[in-house]
Amino acid sequence: MNARLRDVEIRQVGAGLLPDVGELFDGNATTRGCYCMWFLLAAKEMDAGWTGGNRLRFEAAVRESGEPFGVLAYDDDGRPFGWAAVGPRARYGRILRSPLMTGRDPAEDERVWMVPCFFVRVGARKAGTTQRLLTAAVDAAASHGATAVEGFPLAGPGPHRDDRYLGTEGLFAACGFHELARPSPRRVVMRRQLV
Repeated sequence: MNARLRDVEIRQVGAGLLPDVGELFDGNATTRGCYCMWFLLAAKEMDAGWTGGNRLRFEAAVRESGEPFGVLAYDDDGRPFGWAAVGPRARYGRILRSPLMTGRDPAEDERVWMVPCFFVRVGARKAGTTQRLLTAAVDAAASHGATAVEGFPLAGPGPHRDDRYLGTEGLFAACGFHELARPSPRRVVMRRQLV
């Protein structure tokens, strides 16, 4: 698949793309259970929804929202192979309760957007896909009036064996983000100002 990644199409995810999200997420046990609800729900709710409830919640939330819930990358055959979640910081209740975000200004929660996680199908990794997804997520945020975009990737050069779905400090830096805080040895809060 890597040879076909030169002309990647990336689309913002609204209700019309839910079948494509399903096609991508159903191909992996973790994404099939999580359905990108980890940062939206409390742990107990998340665990209870692992066998289908998280998908139903995700789909309902996407249908109700006027803003994208993420971006999807497609290969030349029109198959989705990569995902990045993106949305207003206020959407991600679990993030807002995290010690990682104690220094944030709550007055910005509607205007500052977050990119909390990524997923790229096996066979399409290490081809610049995640950087393309992050760039498209920033573009989606900008097109919906965000004043800035944040992430809380893994800190330092790695190697990172766990939690790679968060992205890395190097990835965010390459896309124009700068460090806001280093709340733990493993995590860095990064921001890209848009206006």
